[in-house]
Amino acid sequence: MSSGYAWARGSAAAGDTVFSGAFEFLVTTAASWALMPVSLWAGMRVMGKAGNTVLLITGGLSWVALSGYFIDDIDRMGGQVPLPALATYVLLCTGLAGAGSSHRS
Repeated sequence: MSSGYAWARGSAAAGDTVFSGAFEFLVTTAASWALMPVSLWAGMRVMGKAGNTVLLITGGLSWVALSGYFIDDIDRMGGQVPLPALATYVLLCTGLAGAGSSHRS
């Protein structure tokens, strides 16, 4: 995300219109929102877990909310989501891992 937003800032600085860099900003944001559920799914598949629908939906929507809330922090030079917020997100997703799977004996 940092390099994508740097790309958007560079385009905005080089452009001469009001919306210079807007395309790059939107592409970076959309890619982040689309790739987080895919990353969660891939990680769970690598670990051999199935039935992660609750994790994917809640984790994806939580990432949209988290990155949207801290967008100004992320979009500045060297910016990032604050560590306590990321730790809370990791704990939420860890707690949801396997929540949608059925356990049969």
